Amino acid sequence: MTTAYQDIITIQPRRRGGRPCIRDMRIAVSDVLGWLAVGMSHQDILSDYAELTEEDIRACLAYAADRGDKSNKRMT
Repeated sequence: MTTAYQDIITIQPRRRGGRPCIRDMRIAVSDVLGWLAVGMSHQDILSDYAELTEEDIRACLAYAADRGDKSNKRMT
């Protein structure tokens, strides 16, 4: 199963400095990735941020994976 992050991740120049955010909210992809990196579970994040969904978290991961793939291709 793949998450179509393009329907969830938005970029607006005047919101969070143009950083990728979730569904026009002020929660950035990097926020979610940071929470996961420090050991928060998906359930912890969803409990703390009721406006987020499991699909939102998966979209952040898919976005990061896609950006990583594109970055790696430029380096080779």
